[in-house]
Amino acid sequence: MIAKRVEQLEYLSSPLLDTPHGFSTRLGGVSEGELASLNLGCHRGDRPENLRENYRRFCAAIGADPASLVMTRQVHGAAVRAVGRADVKGDLLDPVPFEADGLTTDVPGVALFIFSADCVPILFFDPAARAVGACHAGWRGTAGAIARATVTAMAARYGCRPSDIRAAIGPAIGPCCFETDEDVPQAMEAALGPLARPHMARAGEKWHVDLKAINRAILLEAGLAPEHIDVSDACTCCEHERFWSHRYTGGRRGSQAAAVLLEGGR
Repeated sequence: MIAKRVEQLEYLSSPLLDTPHGFSTRLGGVSEGELASLNLGCHRGDRPENLRENYRRFCAAIGADPASLVMTRQVHGAAVRAVGRADVKGDLLDPVPFEADGLTTDVPGVALFIFSADCVPILFFDPAARAVGACHAGWRGTAGAIARATVTAMAARYGCRPSDIRAAIGPAIGPCCFETDEDVPQAMEAALGPLARPHMARAGEKWHVDLKAINRAILLEAGLAPEHIDVSDACTCCEHERFWSHRYTGGRRGSQAAAVLLEGGR
């Protein structure tokens, strides 16, 4: 992952995704107070004018048109929805009419946005079939293998071959800070078995779970090549001054966005 700056705004990008994309940080926006400064969460109580300026800045930095954004109501599930021009928000603050934690498209210019503040954001790009995807993997979505579901959806809808797909796993809470009770590793074990087992460790009465590593294992099992998976080493909780962290702030925070789009025609 490469950190990039446009004036005060910082975002991360992956050399593997040769298409406009980015993982936002909390740096470089105009929001104030506990939402300072680059909040991209539309339902965190921010002022509309701050949100519009934050989106203008982030979209300009990554090369997206603010009038061509697709978002979804994330519910910590494993549903993936194919979208196109008809799903573009008429206005940034319009409500989203569907629930899903993954989005895909092969329509150039349509920017897929997903949101996080400790959960794992994953962006996908297939340079051969010309398709992109994005998914939000909290621990429930990870256990539900939404990363695999996104790959499967891209293959079924656009003819993508998993071996052609590139994936970037963005900043998220690391095993250093994701301390859980036994219910989380039990759910991972039941759903994923050996894919999850090496990436969970007991520490006294608690467990530490590496969600990014589990999602990488899921992508490998889905057919992606190891050299086609990029993983950010940033922990959102450790680096809470750089990223939004739900755990660190107790929920009083903004949201990061991860966005990807195709440029040009098919």
